[in-house]
Amino acid sequence: MAFLVGIDEAGFGPILGPLVVSSSTFSLPHRLIRADLWQILRKSVGDRRRRLAGRLLIADSKKAYRGPRPQKRAGGTQRPAEKPGKSVAIKHLERTVLACLRCLHKEPATLTELLMMLCPDFIERLGTYPWYEEAGSYDILAGEADMTIASTVLKSNLASNGIELLDLHSCCLDVAYYNKMVGSVKNKANVLFTATSTLIKRAYDSFAGTEPADNELQIVVDRQGGRVRYRNSLQRMFPDMELKILCESPAASSYDLQAAGKEMRLHFVVGADERFLPVSLASMVSKYLRELLVEKINRYFVGFHADLRPTAGYWKDGLRFIQELKTNIPHLKFDSNQLIRCR
Repeated sequence: MAFLVGIDEAGFGPILGPLVVSSSTFSLPHRLIRADLWQILRKSVGDRRRRLAGRLLIADSKKAYRGPRPQKRAGGTQRPAEKPGKSVAIKHLERTVLACLRCLHKEPATLTELLMMLCPDFIERLGTYPWYEEAGSYDILAGEADMTIASTVLKSNLASNGIELLDLHSCCLDVAYYNKMVGSVKNKANVLFTATSTLIKRAYDSFAGTEPADNELQIVVDRQGGRVRYRNSLQRMFPDMELKILCESPAASSYDLQAAGKEMRLHFVVGADERFLPVSLASMVSKYLRELLVEKINRYFVGFHADLRPTAGYWKDGLRFIQELKTNIPHLKFDSNQLIRCR
């Protein structure tokens, strides 16, 4: 039996909202470790929004989610298409993530329950943010009958091919926690790598066997930027493991790590979120969590000024949002370290 883990993030670039890094883990026969899982599971999943015919969309989150398009005002200026609230754009993310969680016998009904299932470490920090105070009453469940059917079909399709979804997990770096980490290491890329390494260590502890031939563990990480060499960072994060470089190229960097008879292989691959189904699923989980949490920020501040334009949190529009807060609700006090990233 082999274990295939995909890891990807959402929210590395924005100035507002959390950075979320997630993993998805599948068990499958050794012969399928390099197979096209979209083709294997074509009865239950697709990688395009069109012609799904009831199947689940599992794709790079940039393809699965497209935020509301601005509408033209008179005079040619633009305004957001809708007030904050759950948009049609998020439905594919929600449908896929919740259907996959049902395969794990998990059925969250609120944002708090979802966070407890995916990133329980974040829960103790959640209550320190005023915009997340009502997360426990925020309903996320939609289309229950459709979700049940899609989940059942996926689980059956997985089983008929000897595949099982074993785990979904996230590291949610809320803004204050993110700022603290950046302050410690002085580099946000190192913060992302630390969160990624946490998920790698979780997979290794849970799925690496003492008989590598029987318990092959392969971990694929979507590579960000132009970085090619990871040896020093991996040895810093996993100092007790023996590391062997398998390849380092502009397209992919692969490593074998072993300790106490347990082994894993790591692959940092350009475009992995479009090439490997587990990475695509991790990308969608990360994006779904981030969008729900950014939506809560928008709802909170729009509650103080109805004409405030919501934001997705990226730098240019995030700076616009911050300026509108200062202009429209100058009396409102909030901790900027909880809202605005330092980098």
